[in-house]
Amino acid sequence: MRISQLAERSGVPATTLRFYEGAGLLPAGRTPAGYRVYGEDAVERLRFIGAAKHLGLPLEEIAELLAVRERGACAQVKADLRPRIAGRLDAARRRTADLAALTAALLGALEHLDALPDRAGSCGPDCGFPAPGPAAGERTVDVALSAGPERWRTAPVACSLTGDAMAGRAAAWREVLDGAARAAIRDGLRLTVPVDRTARVAALAADEQRCCPFFDFRLHLDGAALHLDVRAPAAGADLLAALFGPVAAGSPG
Repeated sequence: MRISQLAERSGVPATTLRFYEGAGLLPAGRTPAGYRVYGEDAVERLRFIGAAKHLGLPLEEIAELLAVRERGACAQVKADLRPRIAGRLDAARRRTADLAALTAALLGALEHLDALPDRAGSCGPDCGFPAPGPAAGERTVDVALSAGPERWRTAPVACSLTGDAMAGRAAAWREVLDGAARAAIRDGLRLTVPVDRTARVAALAADEQRCCPFFDFRLHLDGAALHLDVRAPAAGADLLAALFGPVAAGSPG
C-alpha cells in the first residue's frame, strides 16, 4: 500500500510515517518510480509503536524492541519489554508522588494565606509563604491542612454543610478512602491509601476543614503510600466516626 493508504488505515499522519522510516522504526519499499510502499505488517507495526509510545518508551528503546520482535520469539519480547515497563512505572510513581507533594503544599499555602489577618502594617515573617518543607524530590512529605496552631482543638464542633451537600461530601470521602488501612492515633485515626490519591484527598481535606474547622488533617507522603491523619476534639469524636468510620482497635499513637 502507498503511504497515503497506510496513513488512512492507521490514523498516523504521513509526515510521522516518513519520520519513523528515518528513525529506523518503519521500513518502506520503493516502486520503480520511487514511491514508498508498505506491506500489511506495517499496520500492526504501527500499533506496536503507538502502544509503546503511550507507555512512555523513547523511540530508541522502541527500535530495540522492534528488532527483538522481528526475531519472532514472543518470550524474548516479553523478557525485553517487562523491565522497561517496570522502569517507566517506577519513574511515573516518583513523578506522581512529587506532583502530589506539590499539590498538598500548594493547598497548605492557601490555607496559610486564608488564615492570615488583613493587617495594614508592614509585612512580618508570617506574611506570604509558610515555612518551606522538605526539598523538592524528597520521598517523604508531611503537610498539615489546619490553619493556626491547634486551632481545631478550640473550634466550634459544628459543620456548615447540610442536607445533600453533607451527603455528597460523605460519599466523596467513602470513594477516595475505599480500601484504606486504618489505625488508631491520639484524638483520631490514620487512614493509609495509595499515593496516587493524594491530590483528591488533599482537596477534600481542605474543603472539609473550611466547613468543619474542628477537624485536623495531616497528610504524610511515604513512598507509594499516603497516610491521612484525622483528629477531632472529644466533642467531635462522634462526627469523626460518622464521616470516616470507627477508629480501629489498638493503642493510639
